Amino acid sequence: MPLPIPEYDDLDATALAALVASGEATPAQLADAALARAESRAKGLGAFAHLDPAHAVRQSAGRAADGPFRGVPYPVKDLGHTVAGMPHRSGSAAYRYFVSDADSTLVERLRAAGLVIFGKTATPEFGLMGITEPEAYAPARNPWAPTRTPGGSSGGAAAAVAARVVPAADASDGGGSIRIPASFCGLFGLKPSRGRVPEGPEVGEGWHGAVASLAVTRTVRDAAALLDAVAGPSPGDPVALPRPETPFLGEVGRETGRLRIGWTARSPLGTPVDPACVAAVQDAAGLLAELGHEVEPAEPDVDGRAVARGYLTMYFGQTAAVLRQAEAIRPGASKETELVTQLLAQVGEATSAGEYAFTLEQWNVLGRAMGRFHQRYDLYLTPTVAALPGEIGAQQPTSAERALMRTAVSTRASGLLLKTGFVDRMLDERLAPTPFTQLANLTGLPAMSVPLWWTEPLADAPRGLPVGVQLVARPAEEATLLRLAAQLEAARPWADRRPALADEAR
Repeated sequence: MPLPIPEYDDLDATALAALVASGEATPAQLADAALARAESRAKGLGAFAHLDPAHAVRQSAGRAADGPFRGVPYPVKDLGHTVAGMPHRSGSAAYRYFVSDADSTLVERLRAAGLVIFGKTATPEFGLMGITEPEAYAPARNPWAPTRTPGGSSGGAAAAVAARVVPAADASDGGGSIRIPASFCGLFGLKPSRGRVPEGPEVGEGWHGAVASLAVTRTVRDAAALLDAVAGPSPGDPVALPRPETPFLGEVGRETGRLRIGWTARSPLGTPVDPACVAAVQDAAGLLAELGHEVEPAEPDVDGRAVARGYLTMYFGQTAAVLRQAEAIRPGASKETELVTQLLAQVGEATSAGEYAFTLEQWNVLGRAMGRFHQRYDLYLTPTVAALPGEIGAQQPTSAERALMRTAVSTRASGLLLKTGFVDRMLDERLAPTPFTQLANLTGLPAMSVPLWWTEPLADAPRGLPVGVQLVARPAEEATLLRLAAQLEAARPWADRRPALADEAR
């Protein structure tokens, strides 16, 4: 099938919208290009949970709003954000027959911006993992090395953007789920501040405010313009930041001023950090210094392992709540979820209300600590991740581990795990590859992953693997991040770097 718009792969969402506005391309041509690439490139990557050509045709035939992104194809993550008439499986067999009857607030705003929604991207079951390998569906794969993970939980979104199926894709982040896939797939990933983007109307604050939504993009300006499109309060929001006087897109290209930046390459868990991740952050620190910023080693005064324990306590409790919700929708649905999900939920049910409340109180303590850090430093620089993307299946339980989990779940003995070092094992085994991202979620701070570093070519990654660096800003200071990201993008452009797979069917 011929692919229209030969320059499609090379243009970001802003440039594609400009083609439509000038009459050089039509929304239908862009939809055809995205759908063709989704079939040819992304099918083997497991990037999509659902493709809906008919929905795209209806929108691109003239129903797309005349907004800043009119006609640009855009997939929505199959978690949290509902699209009327499309399946909403959340990566789980328990919801395999569920179809949304209404758009979420964010999706309404995406449509108003003119984006053509043509499908849903893959996610792990309920977004619980930093990999995208739901047992009921195909795993998502990294376009830079298809034997490896694109990360999670926005793994399908990142795979679709890195493979040049679309220039940007909807994503959300409860513990790193925008920034981790952005790092693994060589993309720009901005997690907004708590209260910046509404999660309604079905959800007030996802994971007590740890969840924030936006996108994974190839360019900074697309992220800024998308934030302009979806940010701002909606009725009933428990926390809502007002729209800024200057649009976020207007911050791109503005002078940053001389910023004070504290940085570290040390894992807050005290676990190893891959040399490539250390090299990436050291390189970024040097580049920032060359650009005129004041950069020095520094860390906030927080107990990293305590942060991770608090995060996991919330995570266990939220997993239990998700299964309760599944049962409320359809009795017996919780038994159709993955074994590890059932185990985590039982641990959550065994956690006391007092322990859970104590954990939430500690989020404020962390926020105060970061406030003190940001009195001295404008930004906090770390690696985004502590490890390169792992092989598909590497983080799945072994047969022996599954047998133990099955016994624990069937005997409802999961609560005993809390007394046997289970949480510390989770820290060292599950969170060790991604220990840097959760702090921004618990404190509600804006943070971004910037793709400034690639490894040398590897046997399974002929163009190397991308490694992102993370920068965390003060509350509601997305503008600072966007100004600096644009400066870094100009100094070290990344948008033209592509995996070999993206060269296919051009």
